[in-house]
Amino acid sequence: MPVANPPFNVAVLGCWHVHAEDYARSAAAHPDTTLVAAYDPDPALVRPLAQHLGVEPTDDLDALLAREDVHGVTVTTETTAHTDVISRALAAGKHVFTEKLLAPTVQECERLVARAADAGLALVVSLPRLYAGYTLAVRDLLDSGELGTLTHGRVRLSHDGAVHGRDGGVGGWLPDRFFDPAPAVGGALTDLGCHPVYLTQLFLGADPQTVRAVYANVTPRDVEDHAVVTVGYDDGRIGVVEAGFVSDDAFTIDVHGTEGSVHYTDAGRRLWRRYPDGRTEDLTVPPDAPDAFAQWVQHAAAGTRATENLRRAVDLTRLVVRANHAAGTKE
Repeated sequence: MPVANPPFNVAVLGCWHVHAEDYARSAAAHPDTTLVAAYDPDPALVRPLAQHLGVEPTDDLDALLAREDVHGVTVTTETTAHTDVISRALAAGKHVFTEKLLAPTVQECERLVARAADAGLALVVSLPRLYAGYTLAVRDLLDSGELGTLTHGRVRLSHDGAVHGRDGGVGGWLPDRFFDPAPAVGGALTDLGCHPVYLTQLFLGADPQTVRAVYANVTPRDVEDHAVVTVGYDDGRIGVVEAGFVSDDAFTIDVHGTEGSVHYTDAGRRLWRRYPDGRTEDLTVPPDAPDAFAQWVQHAAAGTRATENLRRAVDLTRLVVRANHAAGTKE
């Protein structure tokens, strides 16, 4: 069900997630989309966002989905509401752009993907670092085979959202609802850790043989505020995923092979390669590919499917579920 002509009118479904405003701004800024409304069952969440963006607030999801002038929706509800809200949006004929995780379980993810395909609607999951220039460069180098046999990968992503306020105060800038295990499904790994998870899967493989996890708390929260997950593959590769809400902003990639390694850090946006003899070479970070939101708009306009994005979104959920299980069972 492609969108015939711009404007492509977009509504926000849910203000639970901190990225609700980010995706709303994407809809307002994209040349082919117009932001027209925002929904949340909690007026205290939706009214400030709607007023800030100059759109209509509503707490009536059915009425919003019944609007013929709404063509697509961004879903930023709590994770446990994704399956219901996305299913209702697809049933109403709306294209869907959603925050990760797509759904709490692999089975729910697969059902949503199938429903979107059956309805001919564009479904895209926000996996932004897949399309960053540094990721494209790392993947190209790995695909070239110049690093030899891959042996080890490590991706770390952290921020201080559980300990420092935006104004320098204590207590953390992440909303308390992010630490409620019922709607959030998990803590640092399930939220921020999704990014190093899907990058590790991209670099080393989507389906590791073993998954081990250590979740811990520096703050008195009901979910983990930092986590380490190790994944092992049947050919000997090892991957390490690190995520946390209790340290300064950090994002690094390290991938090693028998013939050298490649590294990236957000500090200075530096990308470099190390050779077996110890030499290092700075590499150019290429431009980013079109982001997930732009891809969603394009798929909606063309009536096409985001096949790779959805495959990686389902694989992401599969590994997050395995990591949460491993942490819970102390395997």
